[in-house]
Amino acid sequence: MFGKLLKPFKGRDRYLAWNRVDPVPATLSLTSPAFTDGTPMPRRYAGEGVGDNTSPPLHIAGVPHGAQDLLLVMQDPDAPLPHGVVHLIARVMVAASQLPEGALDARQTVGFGKGTFGRRGYAGPRPIPGHGPHRYVFQLFAADRPLNIGPDGELKDYLEVMKGHLLARGKLTGTFER
Repeated sequence: MFGKLLKPFKGRDRYLAWNRVDPVPATLSLTSPAFTDGTPMPRRYAGEGVGDNTSPPLHIAGVPHGAQDLLLVMQDPDAPLPHGVVHLIARVMVAASQLPEGALDARQTVGFGKGTFGRRGYAGPRPIPGHGPHRYVFQLFAADRPLNIGPDGELKDYLEVMKGHLLARGKLTGTFER
């Protein structure tokens, strides 16, 4: 019932990192063998208490020459909060062509920023029951310089450092509902 009451509060795409950076070409390819763009994510990738909270496998292609850093951000713009929810901020090695399942766990050696509620590492989907389908937007950005932000870096910090330094971007959207 609570989810149904909050249904009007969703869809804040303007807060996606994708819409808050320089408009560079979408030439990075971000795919997953676990789901295709715009389709439901398997339950195992859902957050604690709903699924296994395991990050999905991701494949990366099209990293431009001159890229020195990749930033992966996962957001839920449909969460009934003023700015949606940031589920993941992770720096990824430029040479990476794939991130295996579970690679975005906070115990791994990937550099993480702080998501909503101070979380580091992957935090899978956990939408409010009855709120309808939520979109989980994985956004990948290639920068021409290292994005050296400390361990307490938040999305706003990364967006600021990337200004004028983006070369390309790509995204993949999965959905989840309960």
